[in-house]
Amino acid sequence: MNGHAISMLGTGLIGEFYTNTLQSQRGRDQVRVVYSRSAERAETFRNRWGIEESTTDLSAAINHPKTDVVVVGLPNFLHEEAVGLVAKAGKSVLCTKPLGRTAAEARRMLDVVEQAGVFAGYLEDLCYTPKTLKAIATVRDGAIGDVTWVRSREAHPGPHSAWFWDGRLTGGGAIIDLGCHCIEIIRNFVGKGNRPIDVLCHTDTLVHPIADEDNAVALIRFESGAIGQFEVSWTFRGGMDLRDEVAGTGGTVWLNHFLRTGYEMFTAGGGGGYVAEKAESTACWLFPVGDEVSELGYVDMFRDMFGAIDEGRAPQETFYDGYVVNAIMDAAYRSAKSDAWASVDLEWRGGTTPRMATVPETFDGQVVIKRETLPDGRNKLILKDPASGDFTDRIVAG
Repeated sequence: MNGHAISMLGTGLIGEFYTNTLQSQRGRDQVRVVYSRSAERAETFRNRWGIEESTTDLSAAINHPKTDVVVVGLPNFLHEEAVGLVAKAGKSVLCTKPLGRTAAEARRMLDVVEQAGVFAGYLEDLCYTPKTLKAIATVRDGAIGDVTWVRSREAHPGPHSAWFWDGRLTGGGAIIDLGCHCIEIIRNFVGKGNRPIDVLCHTDTLVHPIADEDNAVALIRFESGAIGQFEVSWTFRGGMDLRDEVAGTGGTVWLNHFLRTGYEMFTAGGGGGYVAEKAESTACWLFPVGDEVSELGYVDMFRDMFGAIDEGRAPQETFYDGYVVNAIMDAAYRSAKSDAWASVDLEWRGGTTPRMATVPETFDGQVVIKRETLPDGRNKLILKDPASGDFTDRIVAG
């Protein structure tokens, strides 16, 4: 089967990652034309990646007669315009995170692609890291029982480009930049049919002289009773900290994606050059990444997206998912402003999820609260009397 010809919109860091993946990794699908608002950047990018054409005309890039897929790697404030033009052109569209600056903006983009009947994929790379994909499959297979709590953390020294720091262009600060990753990771583990109910969030601006938050922490309550927790920061020093933890009734998953890559190196500073995204130094202890676009999920993300186009199916991450993420972030901002839980307002398509419930073990008519093995092999039981409500310890044979 022939591959796809792509119009790449954007020449920033995300455009570099996307193009590196498409040109160097998957192979069949190639960037045919690149768009930038700067002619110089467009030409430099074209030469670096061996792309046939570059342009500063957004409409021309989208409507190029030789491309069938458009990848939107533009700043947040340009997403809606670009997606609307792609839908009008009748082409498949893949849009980087976050889908919109608000849920209302994301909903308009969702509506326009659905009305046009075009394929639309949400490029949420951190849901596609190899470790994450394997962990999600393991959790869905029931290896850790019912998911009770998911914690997702992303922290680094701050974004690379000036526009990221202007909330008028982005829609917010660290939440809109990093929280979108964490929220969708949480949703994948608790189940996308598990409705987010409300959010409790605290934000603060601790270091940078900006109007928006550079640190935030939030709790998300889901219909099943599961709790999602995200922590984001633009003030973490020492690189990029990407960690996820999943707790269930029958087990636990810990994932560390970037600062503990299995590749650690000390250098006195004799070398130089690029180490890894958000690395702050080329000396002392470093944590390089063997294949960054793979470890960050780009390879599997584009494999899923183009496979979905070819097979006529929905990808793992859709525009609807992006809309749900924006709705949760909206609730987080409302909660931070009110210092109270804020409901997640959205059109929900995921059905209902029953509250998790377990059938407790019993022993001699008592409810077993906990069972543990002692050093001598016997078992210690914490028991509750269902009649009196009293708790007792009992030692039994192993």
